[in-house]
Formats: sequence, structure tokens, C-alpha cells
Amino acid sequence: MAKHGKRYNAAAKAAGTEVHAPSAAVALAKEFSGVKFNEAIELHVATGADPRHADQQLREVAELPHGTGKDVRVFVFAQGDAARAAMDAGADYVADDELIKRIEGGWAEFDVAIATPDQMGKIGRLGRYLGRKGLMPNPRTGTVVQPDNVKSAIESAKKGRAELRLDRGANIHARIGTVSFDDNQILENLSSVYSTIVRARPDGVKGTFVKSVTLCTTMGPAFRLDQAELEKMVQA
Repeated sequence: MAKHGKRYNAAAKAAGTEVHAPSAAVALAKEFSGVKFNEAIELHVATGADPRHADQQLREVAELPHGTGKDVRVFVFAQGDAARAAMDAGADYVADDELIKRIEGGWAEFDVAIATPDQMGKIGRLGRYLGRKGLMPNPRTGTVVQPDNVKSAIESAKKGRAELRLDRGANIHARIGTVSFDDNQILENLSSVYSTIVRARPDGVKGTFVKSVTLCTTMGPAFRLDQAELEKMVQA
């Protein structure tokens, strides 16, 4: 069993088993962050969905007003004027034969992949490499765009957003900032993510959709959030 330090144990004691108002959980998570790097703030949502059924899948994007706190590396599949627009807009990579071979070899040092529709047929064979890493362009997440919209898609990706999807355990995980953010920035990002999840409730889910919501830092224990307070926050 892993041993934890005094700070972690103190944080775990503060977390307890009770629920916390979002503002209190954010303050506590930041207070007990004692590592020497800028920890991420993460949101974890347990749902009542069954991801084995197509009508209970969830895949959405939540815009983060204050970004994620990390540099977002963008890869663009485009050609001609769209490729030139991608470079001008600050894309980190624009696809060519060499980069495609690197992807087939397992390379994936980017965070978002954007493609124009005319390129989807060409990159279909990359699905097994990009799909398992959650990097395959998809119209539902705003990563398959018309050539005229390449610039705005890159700017949106660079600003920061959270891609939301169910894992095999019916949970959703999202990075909503870092401990260097002020409390209000984290809360505004949290509100955007939570409201997006609630609005995206799959039609096939019966009964309770959101079962529990927890917030934590990269190395810290989880603070369970009061869902009634969350509802008030997103409705305000």
C-alpha cells in the first residue's frame, strides 16, 4: 500500500467523506498542494451511463474561459490555402508525408488534431493510431472544420478547452486549470465543464445521470463536491 506524506494525509483528513461547496473544495485543494511543480486541478464525474450502448455515449467539448494552464500543441491536416492559413494561425504542425509516417510509428507529441473535410479520407488509416489516444478529428468536437474556419479552430484550441468523453467505467475526467489560477478562474472553468456535461446527458440514460463529482490536484486526494451547490453555481 502506498505511503503518503503528512501534507497528503492532512488534505485527506480535510477532504473527509462529506461533500464540499465548490469554492471550499477549490480553496482546500490549493491550500494542501505542497509539491514543487504547478499541479493541475482536475474534475472527475462518475455517471450512471453505460458506455457499452451507443445511445449512452457522451462526447462534447467545453470551452474554458481561462484555458487549461498548459500550452496546447495543434496538429492540422490540410492542404493549399488552408494549410497556409494554419501556419499563419500558429499551428505547431501541418501534415506532410514525413509527419504522417511518424504518427504511424507511434509519435503523437500534440494535444489536438484538426482536419478539413477533404483530408478525412486520407487520414482514415491513421484512426488506429490517433483514435486510441483521443486525437482523431471529429465534427462533434469541432476538430473537422471547413477551410475557411481553420484559423478560428486553431485559436479556439490554443485558448484551451476540455474534451469530454466517457471512459470504460462511465467516468468523465477534465483538467480545469492549475493551482496557480485564482479561485474564481477555476470555478468559472468548472462551471463551464459541469454545465456542458449536464446539457449533454445522453438520451439513453435512465435514472440518475451524474452520480458524484470530485475535484483534486494531480497529487492530492479528492474532494467530493456538493451537487446542489454545483447546480446553483451553473444556474447563477
